Amino acid sequence: MNDRIRTDVAHNARVWNYWLGGKDNYPVDRAVGDQVTAFYPSIGEVARADRAFLGRAVTHLAAEAGVRQFLDIGTGLPTADNTHEVAQRVAPDARIVYVDNDPIVLTHARALLTGTPEGRTEYVDADAHDPERIVAAAAATLDLSRPVAVMMLGILNFVLDTEEARSIVRTLMAAVPSGSYLVLTHPTLEPELGGEGNKAAMAFWNENATPPITARDRAEFVSFLDGLDVLAPGVVSCARWRPASAAGHTVAQFGAVGRKP
Repeated sequence: MNDRIRTDVAHNARVWNYWLGGKDNYPVDRAVGDQVTAFYPSIGEVARADRAFLGRAVTHLAAEAGVRQFLDIGTGLPTADNTHEVAQRVAPDARIVYVDNDPIVLTHARALLTGTPEGRTEYVDADAHDPERIVAAAAATLDLSRPVAVMMLGILNFVLDTEEARSIVRTLMAAVPSGSYLVLTHPTLEPELGGEGNKAAMAFWNENATPPITARDRAEFVSFLDGLDVLAPGVVSCARWRPASAAGHTVAQFGAVGRKP
């Protein structure tokens, strides 16, 4: 087993996989996942809403906006409807670069790296804290002179310093041309989205799992979209971003898509 893989400490990618109903997790991940759920019973719904948002956003960008390149940072463990599967269903020639640095995720890269013959699906072992390395590695597969959708779903919450998180976003978006997009989700404690219960759950997480996490308010989340034209319906619960139907619950996870003018 990879000596970077800790089976005695819960890890976000595996716990998230557990909440999504996957099997790529250990007893410690399930135990911590159950404890977080006890603090915050809707966390599984948040995970599912985030995944559904990914599907709707990628479908829109591929089908309506004509985007053919996706840079998915913090992709996590493979589940149903990964970015390349959604994009290449619409556009078989779409190119996707996944970025993650978790060893469990890396062991599943071979399973994830199965795209269409017409397109490309590649994997980069890099940390979100190192956007220059991400850009340099992605350039081997993506044409950075053409629009790219930069996907950062549930990843900036692991960058604890907000100014550093803003700097990461600025560096990534500076590397892609006009007509590119930024796709974001982020947990919040804001009562309007039902986030109050998240506080105790996050405190428990930070004491018992890795990596540490932080929530952000609406103003902080909006600051990541500075300089971009935010697509309707704006900054909303990710479950409320162009939902397939009016039914469904609001979850304490902001979602938005911005276009680089």
